[in-house]
Formats: sequence, C-alpha cells, structure tokens
Amino acid sequence: MALKFLTQKIAQAIDEELFSSGGFSVDQLMELAGLSVAQAIARVYDNSKYSRVLVCCGPGNNGGDGLVAARHLFHFGYKPNIFYPKQSKKELYERLVIQCKSLEIPIATELSDPSLTTDNDLIVDALFGFSFAGEIRSPFDQVIQKLKRTNIPIASVDIPSGWDVEKGNIDNQGFTPSMLISLTAPKLCASYFSGKHFLGGRFIPPELKRKYELNLPPYPGTDQVVDISNLPHEKL
Repeated sequence: MALKFLTQKIAQAIDEELFSSGGFSVDQLMELAGLSVAQAIARVYDNSKYSRVLVCCGPGNNGGDGLVAARHLFHFGYKPNIFYPKQSKKELYERLVIQCKSLEIPIATELSDPSLTTDNDLIVDALFGFSFAGEIRSPFDQVIQKLKRTNIPIASVDIPSGWDVEKGNIDNQGFTPSMLISLTAPKLCASYFSGKHFLGGRFIPPELKRKYELNLPPYPGTDQVVDISNLPHEKL
C-alpha cells in the first residue's frame, strides 16, 4: 500500500489527537522529533566529513525540534552552531536553550554574527513547520535568501522553509534542500521533493494509523527514522 502524504488540515488533526486522546505533551513529541532529525542526519552526513552543522531555528515548534536536534548532534560527535533570532519566552523553549548552552553550543541571534559567516559543512533548516502560513517576515526572509544562494547541503525539518505545505516551492520562493526529514507522516509538499527523504516520529498509535490509513512503513530495529526516498505515495 502507498504511503499517505498529508494535507495541512489532516496533519493538524493528527497533531491535535496526539495531544488529546494520545496523551502526549509538546515536549515529548519535540524530543522524539529532534532525535529523529539528528539520527537521520547521522545516517547521511557522517561527522568525520560534516562535523560543523549550522542549525537555523524558527520561533515555533519546528525551531524547538531544531534545538533538540542540535543537542543530540552534539552528543553524536558533531559541532553544532545555532542561529535562533526570535527566541520564544515559553518555558519549554527557554529550557531547550539552557540545555544547549550547558553544552557550550554557540547560539547566534543576529544575521551579522561572525559564527554565521564561518565555514559550515551542513545546514539544518528548522525555521517553519507545516502550520506556518502568511508572509515570511524579517529576518527569516533574509535567511531563506541566504539558504537559496548557498552550496552547502541543507537538511529540512518536516517541510522546506518557504514552501507551501501542500503546493511545494511556489514560484521558486524557497530553496531545495538536499535532505528532508518528514515528521509523523510526510506532508503533501514532499511529493515535489526528489532528494533523500526520511520519516521520523516513531510514536503514532495504531488507532490513528488505522483512522487516517497512513500506511506508515515499519521502522527497522530500534531506529527512530526510516528511509522513504523511493516509496510510492498518495494524497490524503
């Protein structure tokens, strides 16, 4: 059976059920998502060659996933730097920042910060997730333009920032990452992506899988990610 790619409405409905009937908290899912991102990166980008990782974090949950991923990447032997210009005042995000600072991971808040102009081997795009809508404002519009111009490989978290969650990279407003890590289930925009594609988020209850006919592939062993680059898919 084909893997289902989700519309924004269905993706939001699944999230709501995970938090309600599923009994999950935001920090639980964020931790599992960030671990999935870090593990997928480690599968494709070995730290002997891609040790310097710039993690670009947005103001919402996608950015939180990036902060968690940066922490795990540090423990996996990478040397992450974080760009986090619009830091949330919510306790969850403040704790994630403290955790990264305790590992002495540099955190930049300005585009002019010298750490952003140093050489990086890999960029993690954790700016915007599937719930984002509307105009991309400063400084993130400038960040996306920089990402469009770079030759450094980019790994996007859940959807590539700047893409429409269903229609993809409309009018080439966004960039095309080298790798995409979809979370929970791929969003419809992923059907326009042809690079290395992983699925992360090994937490979906069987009832939700059946209800939405997700047809998720089995995760191998104890892995938190599965390679779905060549799997057939259909719209849900």
